[in-house]
Amino acid sequence: MDNFITNSKNINGVKYAEFASFEDKRGVFRETFRAEWFPEVDWTKIQANRSDSEENILRGLHFHKRQYDYWLVPRGSIRVGLCDLRESQSTYMNVELIQMGSDEMLGLLIPPGVAHGFVTLAKSTVNYLVNNYYDGDDEHGVMWNDTELSVPWGIDNPRISDRDKNNPPFKDLSPEIKPI
Repeated sequence: MDNFITNSKNINGVKYAEFASFEDKRGVFRETFRAEWFPEVDWTKIQANRSDSEENILRGLHFHKRQYDYWLVPRGSIRVGLCDLRESQSTYMNVELIQMGSDEMLGLLIPPGVAHGFVTLAKSTVNYLVNNYYDGDDEHGVMWNDTELSVPWGIDNPRISDRDKNNPPFKDLSPEIKPI
């Protein structure tokens, strides 16, 4: 299969998988993930998750210190917001927006230390793989509309969970939680 993996120009370690499509009278086939596409990731403890959301839902911003995420949006449309929280990177505090969905079919690899979230532009499904089993000690969040991060969501009043509403601003994260 001729899939193409490209690196983000804005945030080190973020990668996009563009899928080759094979179409015939039955429909379309796409290969959407191979561990070998991302040799920097240890996929021995893979976990698959799915999130279904109504329109105008915002989830995030979340980040992990020990986990990669790989996202695919087979239904609907989302706007992904990313911000590099890793002080050790030349892309520290860079922000990126990505449109994903059934009409913009691609995979997104998010490295540890990059805050990520999404707002649904339509009823949507997000499938994601992570390279570690769930660990509550590695589940962190930062305020979705933190002015220091300045993620331009393009939305004023999203529906958001209590957990995400209560995420602290970046400046208030304790040093042991902040990515390096």
